[in-house]
Amino acid sequence: MDNQPEPAPEPLDRRAELSEFLRTRRAKLRPGDVGLPEFGRHRRVPGLRREELAQLAGVSVAYYTRLEQGNGRNVSAEVLDAIARALRLTDAESAHLTHLAKPARHRKKRRPARVQRVRKGLLYLLDSMDGIPAYVTGARSDVLAWNAMAAAVFGDWGALPPAERNWARLVFLSPAYRDLFVNWDSKASDMVSYLRLYAGCHPDDPELSALVGELSVKSDEFRRLWATHNVKEKGHGVKLLRHPLVGELTLSYETLKLPDDEEQHLVTYHAEPGSESAQSLRLLASWGADAGLTDVIGDARRGPADER
Repeated sequence: MDNQPEPAPEPLDRRAELSEFLRTRRAKLRPGDVGLPEFGRHRRVPGLRREELAQLAGVSVAYYTRLEQGNGRNVSAEVLDAIARALRLTDAESAHLTHLAKPARHRKKRRPARVQRVRKGLLYLLDSMDGIPAYVTGARSDVLAWNAMAAAVFGDWGALPPAERNWARLVFLSPAYRDLFVNWDSKASDMVSYLRLYAGCHPDDPELSALVGELSVKSDEFRRLWATHNVKEKGHGVKLLRHPLVGELTLSYETLKLPDDEEQHLVTYHAEPGSESAQSLRLLASWGADAGLTDVIGDARRGPADER
C-alpha cells in the first residue's frame, strides 16, 4: 500500500559493535608493537592473535574470545582496563569499549526523542562573536545554531530543511563541502569517528540508525570508513578551506563541550592575527553585512534550535 508507513530503522547491534571494535583494534597491532616476538614470516591473520592479546591482558584465551564474540556480560572494569592497555587504546577508544561492553541500564519504556534546544544565552553569545565563525552542534553532529560569520564561511544552513543540517550528511552528500575542505579525506574520517563514538553511547537512537543507513547506501566512502570502527573525540586543530569567494583559508578551531548538555558543543574558528586568512575573514564579514545575510540567517537560525 502506498500509504503504509516506513518501518522504523533497526537499532545498532551492540554485541556486533563490540565484536568488530575489538577485532579491528587487534588487527592494527603487530607483535613487535607490544614487545612480543614475531615467529614465522607468514601469519594467518593481520595484527595480534587472540592468544597474544589475552596474554598481554592477563586473561584466558577463552575469556577474551567470548568478549570478542560480543559477550560482554559481567566483564569487570579491571579486565576492560587491562584489555584497553594491551590494545594501546586512546582515552576515546577506552570509553567506547566500556560503553559497548557495559551498557547503561535502559528503562523499560523508551522515552520519546528529546527535542534539541539551544539556550538563549548561547544564541546571544553567537551573535556577539563578531568576526568569529561559530556554531553549536548537538546529537549526531546536527547543526543547531550558528552566527553570520559561520554562514559566510560554511554556507547558509538556514536555507536547508532542519533534517539536512547535519555535518555528516553535508560532508558525504554535498559536492560543495567536498570542494570546501582541502583535506576532505581527513574531515570525512573525523566525522565518522565522531558518529561511532556517539553510537557507542546511543545505539538505540532511531535517528542515528536512519542516518547511518542513508549514508551507507549513498556514499561508498562513508560505508568504508564506518567499517573501520575508528572513534575520536571532538577537539581542536587547524582546517584548510578553499572558499569560493576569498580562496584558501587557514583557520584554527576549538571545540567546547557545554556544561548543561553533554551532547552539545560550541565550535569556533579563528585566523592568525595579521594573516591573509584574517584579512579574508574581515572581507567575508563585510560582504555578508552588505548582502543582508545577517538578518536572514539570524531569523532562520533561531527556528529549529530555540522555539519561541
